[in-house]
Amino acid sequence: MSDSLLSSPLASLEQRDAFVHRHLGPNAGEIARMCATIGVADVDGLIAQTVPAGIRLTAPLPLARAMPEHEALARLKSIADRNVVKKSLIGQGYYGTHTPAVILRNVLENPGWYTAYTPYQAEISQGRLEALLNYQQMVIDLTGLELANASLLDEATASAEAMTMARRVSKSKSNVFFIDEACFAQTIDVVRTRAHYFGYELVYGKAAEAGSHDCFGALLQYPNARGEVVDLSAPIAELKARGTVVAVATDLMALVLLKSPGSLGADIALGSAQRFGVPMGFGGPHAAFFATRESYVRSMPGRIIGVSKDARGKTALRMTLQTREQHIRREKANSNICTSQVLLANMSGFYAVYHGPQGLRTIAARIHRLAAVLAAGLREAGLGVHDRPFFDTIEVDVGARAPSVLRAAEDAGFNLRCVSGTTLGLSVDETTTRDDVAAVLGCFGASTDISALDARVAAAGGALPAELLRADPVLAHPVFNTHHTEHEMLRYLKKLQNRDLALDHSMISLGSCTMKLNATSEMIPITWREFANMHPFAPRTQAAGYLEMIEGLADYLRAVTGFPAISMQPNSGAQGEYAGLVAIARYHASRGEAHRKVCLIPKSAHGTNPATAQMCGMQVVVVECDDNGNVDVADLRAKAGKHAPELAALMITYPSTHGVFEESIREMCDIVHQHGGQVYMDGANLNAQVGLTSPATIGADVSHMNLHKTFCIPHGGGGPGMGPIGLAAHLAPFMADHVVQPTGGAERPNLGQGAVSAAPFGSASILPISWMYIAMMGGDGLKQATEVAILNANYLAARLADHYPVLYTGSQGRVAHECILDIRPIKAATGISEVDIAKRLMDYGFHAPTMSFPVPGTIMVEPTESEDLGELNRFVDAMIAIREEIRQIEAGAWSAEDNPLKHAPHTQADFLGDWSRPYSREQAVFPLSWVAENKFWPSVNRIDDVYGDRNLFCACVPMSDYAE
Repeated sequence: MSDSLLSSPLASLEQRDAFVHRHLGPNAGEIARMCATIGVADVDGLIAQTVPAGIRLTAPLPLARAMPEHEALARLKSIADRNVVKKSLIGQGYYGTHTPAVILRNVLENPGWYTAYTPYQAEISQGRLEALLNYQQMVIDLTGLELANASLLDEATASAEAMTMARRVSKSKSNVFFIDEACFAQTIDVVRTRAHYFGYELVYGKAAEAGSHDCFGALLQYPNARGEVVDLSAPIAELKARGTVVAVATDLMALVLLKSPGSLGADIALGSAQRFGVPMGFGGPHAAFFATRESYVRSMPGRIIGVSKDARGKTALRMTLQTREQHIRREKANSNICTSQVLLANMSGFYAVYHGPQGLRTIAARIHRLAAVLAAGLREAGLGVHDRPFFDTIEVDVGARAPSVLRAAEDAGFNLRCVSGTTLGLSVDETTTRDDVAAVLGCFGASTDISALDARVAAAGGALPAELLRADPVLAHPVFNTHHTEHEMLRYLKKLQNRDLALDHSMISLGSCTMKLNATSEMIPITWREFANMHPFAPRTQAAGYLEMIEGLADYLRAVTGFPAISMQPNSGAQGEYAGLVAIARYHASRGEAHRKVCLIPKSAHGTNPATAQMCGMQVVVVECDDNGNVDVADLRAKAGKHAPELAALMITYPSTHGVFEESIREMCDIVHQHGGQVYMDGANLNAQVGLTSPATIGADVSHMNLHKTFCIPHGGGGPGMGPIGLAAHLAPFMADHVVQPTGGAERPNLGQGAVSAAPFGSASILPISWMYIAMMGGDGLKQATEVAILNANYLAARLADHYPVLYTGSQGRVAHECILDIRPIKAATGISEVDIAKRLMDYGFHAPTMSFPVPGTIMVEPTESEDLGELNRFVDAMIAIREEIRQIEAGAWSAEDNPLKHAPHTQADFLGDWSRPYSREQAVFPLSWVAENKFWPSVNRIDDVYGDRNLFCACVPMSDYAE
């Protein structure tokens, strides 16, 4: 032990900033070596060359110093303890459920599942792709439709997507969209917001009367918000006879017993898969499901997993029809959806795999039985319960006693739903027990003899008419009929996990995606019951801990962004974009300038930007970029001037999508403001701003923050995400509110504004992750993270520049936190493309950087601050080794088609099978000495994308196909 350590001050021995050094990859010695490599004296010197002096912060972030992990956990636990978790019989799309422990531990709490990226590189994503295919099959079976996607964000936004899809596919000339008045209130709220900016007319009415309306689309609810199960076949038939596209919002658990929407004639079925094993979490994240007819596949929103073949003819999975994706279609996109809810969809699919069809029927039958027992007990007590069919939800008229019954139930540990001054609603779920039903009946003064009530209900056959019961089998595929013991399930989950490369194996250097450390201490709180089991519409007096945590995180984000107002409602980055532009549109309208509809967007922008603008009814005007990749300021000035009377906004990403801190950013903001527009800053690259500059300092009016990027919420294989927005004071009155539960106090400036997501605070249960990250990093730590992110990117750029040209740099030759490597000269000389390099990187144990975005024929690399020098050097060595392989092709040693890159990735079948290639097996699978130490084997060879699109198949594969 050193004398210096023994004589150090106590403050240094307390290691209060220990987590900062756990989060950051390189240590002080490595940072010094990296600075020497890129030719700067220190990190301060690099930042001076990279970030324009005119936008740099002049004071430290106004945040507390770093908090040790154990202390932060204790502090957050004390906040969580302020929540009062009661059993909520509120329903309305959110229900108690039991997450099977084997899924909780091995999926939700497992970094092998939650740190994976979106499965664009399918060869190293076969595990989660199979899990998503299971999810799609589950949805197809239960909805009775031909095709399902791999999840959307929530039920309300899925309903809005159904409306816009109906407009795309309907041949009706009408501009009317019909909404069942018995839809969930939050769904109507979100659809109303979305419809306004598309210019659709909404008509509300009873489902039975829907067929009398001339409309392009209709949304019905089954079972409806009152709990009624209504035969919708007649109104659906009447609507379709008029050319109306019919969407049905429904409940997967109810569909285990009930006739499917498809069998009733629906064109679209949607809803939330939350009650299939995903905690309520104060509103999310939960996977929304969406199914439709196969003829509508190219108009369906979201991602679809399909079946294809690999180079050996082996069955392989991939995301199919990717040309539908918003980042390719831009302003012609079907929607702006960029994030789905993969982790949660996988959990729901696994829930169905684990329980199987018989297990699900038993759960659904138990839920219905307890609801029927509850209804019978209330009726026998003389209370007014309707006699219409129901699955799990009833409404009871108790007259003037309603407030006292509500209080009695709350005192007994139950939340009921207040429907009116005299009527209460009750929803039974998987967690409800016979003792719960007895206790609730007691609150109404009714009989609590459950056995006697049950006998009478059983003799009557329940409360569902035979003509509405499902007759067709569901979940017949072997995957849903095999893994019902925990050992079987555990091994199945592990088998799938082994097919996926995630951050627990190696760095994922995706430009614009920020795949950084998702620390264990950040993840632990999301499974605490105080956060996991809270209903989003529970009385606010019970959610004091949640509200304190959310407001604390909002304060952190105010400090980081410089904005005075924060909206936590958007539950993805794309939703944040939408919420931000909606706030701008509402602001203009409030000033009598609703005609301002021109949105300026640089040519280099994320594809979500123009897609979002068109969703807000705006006209996209593209601004050119110069030869250095920067926005052409002269073109911006000219177009802002030309469109000044109609100018609504500029959407811009900073640092730029080209990975550069543009020095004219303040000038650009000033130009837009001078012409009456607002500046929306895409927060995708906020990881390069925190602590050095801020959106407000730069001149933006509103910006979204990808909490799943900069603030450490994991990507989960393609979601969840959160996209809160920060707003300047003049825009604060126009951010989203919520029709069911308020987003703030009675004096909130945004009172009554329409919602953009289903829950008041979006996916609230994952907000503790970002709270923990910021608390454990502190202001100084956050700044260091930004500096190291920039250092790591410039180190990679410097090491690789002699092998792959860096396409864009700033005026002093520096990049921001990511850099674009130009592969086009290589392709012109050899035929080797960015795709070939991406596939070859798999043989070295790495996930590829971002391909062909934002510039076709390039790869964009973002190492993040969490990767140490050893991992950076391994990636550099792999990229240099691949470049040497390409030089072998250039020299003629290998042909353009028969070489390691064109055959990549290599599998164990390649290594063990016949070999006649001009390179060795060892070079194929162990190209560098260290690869063998931690070899990741792709489970399939290169997948044939064209075959998969031409032979569209998006359901579970027959087991015989795998045997082949």
